[in-house]
Amino acid sequence: MYDISTLLVGGVPLVAVIFGLVEFIKSFGLKGHWLTGVSMALGLGFGLAYQIATSGLPVNLAGWFIVVIFGLMLGLVASGYYKFIDSRTAKG
Repeated sequence: MYDISTLLVGGVPLVAVIFGLVEFIKSFGLKGHWLTGVSMALGLGFGLAYQIATSGLPVNLAGWFIVVIFGLMLGLVASGYYKFIDSRTAKG
């Protein structure tokens, strides 16, 4: 069985990087659903890259499943947290 706690070690700094990149992209005027989508795409991309860099290219379906789930997890955390904070902060 795969130990999910090992994902948290690399995932936390990656989420911080994704937040920084989303804020950088936001400074160019991107907002709303597009910014949430970019956040999800960045999380997915960095999550996939991290898993492949640390574990190597998966050779079977189970390996690819773990890589994709980790990428989705980072993307959902990044985009969900961004939407949560954005909806609760004062505008203007």
